[in-house]
Amino acid sequence: MSSTTTNAASIRKVRRDVRGGKRGDGDRRHERIRRADPRRIHSGRPDASLTGVAGLASFGVFCRDRGVDAELTRLFFRLKSSPLVVYPMEAQLRLLLDANIAGEARVFGLESLAADPLFVRLAGGVVPSIDTVYRDLGRFDDGALRDLESMMVKHGLASVKKLGLEHVHIDVDTTVECVFGTQEGALPGPNPRYHGRPSYHPILAYVAEAGVCVGALLRPGDTALGNNDAPRIKSWVRRVRDEIGHDILVTARIDAGGDCAAILAAFHDAGARFIVKAKLDFELREAILRVKKWQSVDWDAFGRPTRQVAVVTFRRKSWDECGHAFRVIAVRTLDRDTGKQVQLWSDVDYAVQAYLTNDWWTDANDVAWEYNGRAGVEPTIGECKYGWGIGKIPSQLFRANHALFLLKLLAHNLMRRFVRWVAPSLSTWRVPWLRRALINVPGRLVRSGRRWSLRVHPQAAVRLE
Repeated sequence: MSSTTTNAASIRKVRRDVRGGKRGDGDRRHERIRRADPRRIHSGRPDASLTGVAGLASFGVFCRDRGVDAELTRLFFRLKSSPLVVYPMEAQLRLLLDANIAGEARVFGLESLAADPLFVRLAGGVVPSIDTVYRDLGRFDDGALRDLESMMVKHGLASVKKLGLEHVHIDVDTTVECVFGTQEGALPGPNPRYHGRPSYHPILAYVAEAGVCVGALLRPGDTALGNNDAPRIKSWVRRVRDEIGHDILVTARIDAGGDCAAILAAFHDAGARFIVKAKLDFELREAILRVKKWQSVDWDAFGRPTRQVAVVTFRRKSWDECGHAFRVIAVRTLDRDTGKQVQLWSDVDYAVQAYLTNDWWTDANDVAWEYNGRAGVEPTIGECKYGWGIGKIPSQLFRANHALFLLKLLAHNLMRRFVRWVAPSLSTWRVPWLRRALINVPGRLVRSGRRWSLRVHPQAAVRLE
C-alpha cells in the first residue's frame, strides 16, 4: 500500500533538492544499477579557472552592500596606517572573514585557499604569508578589540530587528576552550572534561530567536562566572534593549552560575525580565522543604501528579545589599531524567529544581517551562566551536587570539544575516550545510572582454544571483 501523505518527519532532512540533486527513482527501475568504471573516465587538461568557493562572490556583494568593508576600513585602518603598507589591516581582516566563511578556521588554512582563483582574486590578487597574518593579529589593542566586538554585535542585532519580534530571549553562558600548549592567558580552571588542563574560558550572549551572538569576551582559563562579570552583562543587555527598542520584551536566561546578587541586579537594572536557575544551597533547600502547598500541573495515566510547582518564600541575605527582592519558584517532578537530580523528600520520589525571576505576574509553571528554552544555547555554542572553530587557538598572544575569536563570531553573525538575505528558507540549517549549499559551490572564473565572469551550476545560480 502506497502512502498518500508527504509530511513524513524525514522529508525536511532531504536537502539534495536545494543543492540541485535528483531524487532516487528506484521505484520506477526494474534492473540493478551498475556503477561506472572510473578507468573509463579520462582526465582532461588542468583548468586553473576552477573554484570551489563560488559563493564567496555573492557573500562579498552582500558585505559591500551592508557596509562591512567600509566599516573595517574606518575602524582598523589606524592599526597599519603607513603609506608603505602592502597588506592593509582591513584587507587582512576581510581575508580572514572569507576564509572562515569558506570553512577554514585556522590561519594555516590560507595555505590551501591560496590555490583557489576566486579567493585569490577577492584577496587582491595575492594571498599574504601566514606569518604576515599572525603579525597583523598581534597588532590589536584594547580599543580595536572593543570596536570588533561592537561590530560583531551590530550585525547580530540587525538580524534580530529584521525578524520583527515582540519578545526576545538573551541566553548567557560560558564555555571552555582547551589549550594544548603554552599560549598567553591559558590557565588551569573550571574544565569538566580535561581537569587541570590550561584553557580559555569565554563568556557569550546569544539571542535565541535569531541564533546570533550579541556579546562575547575571551577570558583566561582561571576566570569563573561571578560578580566581576555583572557590569559587562548589564552593558550587553542594555545595548540589546537600546538597539531593538523599549517596546519589545527582553528576557535574559542563565544557569545556576548566574545565581549571584550582582548578576541578578544587572539584569534587572538593564531593563530585562530574567529567569535564572537557582543554586540549591542549604538555605534554599530548607525553604523548599517548608512549602506546604504545591500546585499539581501534570498527572500520569492513573491520576497521580507527576509535576508540581510552588512559589517559595525565600530571600538571600545578599539581595538586601543590591536592594532587590526576587521571586523564587520551585518545581518538583517524577519523570525528570536529565540534569542533576536533587531529592529532598524521603517519602516521595520527586526531584526538585528552583528558579529566580523578577517576573511576579506570569504563571509559575510557565516561567519554569520558559527557562527550558535556554537549552538551545548549547548547540549554538557547539556550532561556534565546531563549525566556526572558536576553540582553535592560532597564536601565542592573548590579544591576537581574542581578535580571531571575535572575528569568527562576526563571520557567524554575517552568515546568519546573509542566509536571510539570499535564502531565507535555509535559516534553520547549521553552518556545515549552509556552506555546502551557499559557499562551497564549484564554479569557473572566466575573464572575457575585460570583464570577470563566474559560472556555476544552474541550481546554484538561482540561490546566488
